[in-house]
Amino acid sequence: MPLRRTLKTILPLLMLGGTSIAGAAGTAPTTTPHEALVRLFAESDEAEMQRNPLAALFRGDMRHADRFGDYLSDAYFAAERSADEADMRRLHVIDRAALNETDQLAYDTFEWQTRTALKGLSPDLLRLTEVRPIDHFNGVQTFYPSLSSGEGAAPFATLADYENSLKRHRGYAAYIDQAIVRFRQGMRSGVVQPKLVVDNMIQQLDGLIATPLEQSTFYGPIRNFPAAIGEADRARLRSEYAATIREVIDPAHRRLRDFLKDEYRAAARDSVGLAAMPGGRALYAYLIEENTTLPLGAEEVHQLGLREVARIRGEMEAIRTQVGFRGPLDAFFTELRTNARFAPATREALREGYFAIGRRVDARIREQFSLIPRTRLEIKAVEPYRERTEAGGSYQNGTPDGSRPGVFYYNAYDLPSRYTWGMETLYLHEAIPGHHFQISLAQENAALPNFMRFGGNTAFVEGWALYAETLWRELGMESDPYQRMGGLNDEMLRAMRLVVDTGIHAKGWGRDQAIAYMLENSPMSRTDAVAEVERYIAMPGQALAYKVGALTILRLKAKAKAELGARFDPRAFHAQVLDTGALPMSVLEGKIDRWIDSVKAGG
Repeated sequence: MPLRRTLKTILPLLMLGGTSIAGAAGTAPTTTPHEALVRLFAESDEAEMQRNPLAALFRGDMRHADRFGDYLSDAYFAAERSADEADMRRLHVIDRAALNETDQLAYDTFEWQTRTALKGLSPDLLRLTEVRPIDHFNGVQTFYPSLSSGEGAAPFATLADYENSLKRHRGYAAYIDQAIVRFRQGMRSGVVQPKLVVDNMIQQLDGLIATPLEQSTFYGPIRNFPAAIGEADRARLRSEYAATIREVIDPAHRRLRDFLKDEYRAAARDSVGLAAMPGGRALYAYLIEENTTLPLGAEEVHQLGLREVARIRGEMEAIRTQVGFRGPLDAFFTELRTNARFAPATREALREGYFAIGRRVDARIREQFSLIPRTRLEIKAVEPYRERTEAGGSYQNGTPDGSRPGVFYYNAYDLPSRYTWGMETLYLHEAIPGHHFQISLAQENAALPNFMRFGGNTAFVEGWALYAETLWRELGMESDPYQRMGGLNDEMLRAMRLVVDTGIHAKGWGRDQAIAYMLENSPMSRTDAVAEVERYIAMPGQALAYKVGALTILRLKAKAKAELGARFDPRAFHAQVLDTGALPMSVLEGKIDRWIDSVKAGG
């Protein structure tokens, strides 16, 4: 959920130190450390859902579906900070040594997430983030229209669903107005977005404003009423939805667009990196650790990226030789970008290609996985209103009860740049066994506390998806050398991210320099390179998590293979990685080490 955090936290302290509130007789029955931990997790999560109703909605929890939520006020941030502080106090009263191994895993994950969240809510860092509430990649305008479309996460099956959406729309407009207030606050402090980000937001808002009412994404539910809604209610809802779009949503979009265009842009930064923003270096250091879950420095990450780029270029040279291309590697890149035989003929051909890949993966998946999610997967094109600034593929999680499937979105914008040689690796990453497996298996595991079922960290979530790409041989993918080149291209992308993200935010690289570096070292299209670089500018540090997480999982797999020999079973290894949700890298490593010891001991 793109607004603030989707993870955890808090509850007013109804009990402390492993004891419950005294009963009528005045006694306070003691609880075990396990019981205290389970209660903390459950009560913290319940309070989190009350404070963050959109997070609950994305999860399929409809109890707060009539509310959009706050997310930007001083009171909201104070409540988040207070909640995390209370959670940490309550957690540390529990005797970790008295917990079983599974509980200790949950304890350590909860502690890491809460500590990291508290650091981000510290006054020195919050003043740098609260005044930049929207960007073109994670702003509310990028996901709320889809949420409200009748085809997104919010259900439209009952009359109450339709009424709740109307109420949320007013909260959406209020959020936009509060974002303008925060932007003005940043103008006074000198902490502002880059002009590039502002221009992209203006373009997105222009697109939303220009859409005729009856074609509006927000009018989507009206075009597809369920049978349960009678004609009288349909007529009333048509009128109310049209009025809300005209009088609430469109005016809010115009206010934000006009503010960004007429006031904010002039104050925005010409620079694109955080290092050029007041306090930016400290913020970037935090974002590196938050996203990788490891205490890495920018220079260390940059050098790791350079080494990985050099290694992958060597493998690309081998493919160039294998297919008999006689020119240098950069000419081979140009061939892959420009030869029409690598472009999908139509949007329908692109769609059918992904369906065919899915069938091939399904035929082999049980050779590598014993855990298979129950949640269905759908394959859809990215909606036109957001396709220009979206990545080539993305994933939206389903609900644990199966009422909403997971969705693999492929991007058909600028069709000649959607190369067929990149399709197999993209499917492995976004769909099966990448995001769909990891996110669905966590959500479906009701034995986990909710913060582990529905939360996570980018290093694990994206690291797993990148690791999933490395299973191409085992799953019968990339037998064609051009498809293997597509796999290397995606791996190169994640390696280049280490170089480019740190280059932009710690070394003063500009947009054009970053784009040129990516085109020099991969066959990706300029369209994709521009979208990628502008994403890193909007979301500092997030792109570092992929490679760091994947390298950690690969290192742990190699360690398990070396120590277990013939007893190594990839299905068991994958179950160990996936069956407890998204763990910080240090917590995952401890878990795998204990599993290795257990297998060696015959457990």
